[in-house]
Amino acid sequence: MIVTNLDHFDRRIVQELQADGRLSILDLSARVGLSPSPVSRRVRNLEATGIIAGYCALIDEAQLGYAVSVFVSVQLDKQIDEALANFEREVRKFPEIVDCWLMTGNRDYLLRVATSDLMEFEQFLTGRLTKIPGVSSIESSIPLRRVKSGIARTA
Repeated sequence: MIVTNLDHFDRRIVQELQADGRLSILDLSARVGLSPSPVSRRVRNLEATGIIAGYCALIDEAQLGYAVSVFVSVQLDKQIDEALANFEREVRKFPEIVDCWLMTGNRDYLLRVATSDLMEFEQFLTGRLTKIPGVSSIESSIPLRRVKSGIARTA
């Protein structure tokens, strides 16, 4: 369900919570210009409708020892339901795969893989990813730097 009837206050609440999900209702109400009761009610409604899908801590992967991200395009030999489901089931097993997207175009999936260094990536690529049944080809791209980062579009 797409919700398009958010007013200015709902959008401000979403933006403020995206910037700092640990804001108290009191602080949030001061930032958006409403009293705490309506802010609390609006937050509950945003959660209930799924606009606010959850709360989490943003982790610096490099600080945990995973300084290398690699974008990997994967093409399967068949694009039938069973092959797609099998591939998706297998990638869920690998903690190195942080994101996996089913794509349109000449590749079937786009992955973001996080490893400690290129040697670990090579071992993951050759020892695990290429061993998934149905993988036809793989193309890797190493990003030089992140230019823009966001969690979700709110405006």
